[in-house]
Amino acid sequence: MPRIISIASIALLAMFGFAACSTAEPEAVDTGTDAAIGSDLASSAVMGSSVAAVTLPDVANNGEPFAMVAKPGGVLVVYFGFTYCPDVCPTTLSDLRAALASMGSDADRVEVAMVTVDPDRDTDEVISAYLQTFVPEGHALRTDDPDLLEGAGDAFGADFSVITPAEGGVEVTHTAYLYAVDDQGIIRVVWPFGAEPDRIAADLSSLPSGS
Repeated sequence: MPRIISIASIALLAMFGFAACSTAEPEAVDTGTDAAIGSDLASSAVMGSSVAAVTLPDVANNGEPFAMVAKPGGVLVVYFGFTYCPDVCPTTLSDLRAALASMGSDADRVEVAMVTVDPDRDTDEVISAYLQTFVPEGHALRTDDPDLLEGAGDAFGADFSVITPAEGGVEVTHTAYLYAVDDQGIIRVVWPFGAEPDRIAADLSSLPSGS
């Protein structure tokens, strides 16, 4: 997985579902666009892939391994992001929250897990509190092991980079996708940044209650 992405490439990366973030200045803006939504995503090469073998430490469960597999009959929505993200991450999580709210009791089948790609700044307490503002029962996943984090990203086709330029600040790029995983650990739907809450809700509701 590439780990160094030049600033000159950020605009191009956004065209392919990447979000580019910088915390070097307070007014930094996070960008990421993709016209395709949900199951219409033509470039969703990871759909149908198994992530059942992927585990990451669950902050709320004393760092016990959390497997990327939904509960029986359920759906697990996974997101790779970070708490200092000024735009794309909070927008995506807000849209997911709205989607779940619109689903009524059907939302009980859905679990949410957020993986921080910036563990140096996103401590256990920070990532947990952040996710709970959007999804109170969500699983905040964090590891200090770069190989473990990279392996998880590879399995989902999620790319990210955290660099510290010589002039200071921190710059982060990350793919801005939500992934729906079924109870067999198979990626069933991929939503890019900009997916409307009603489309997310419809896709979640359409997934089989069992596999």
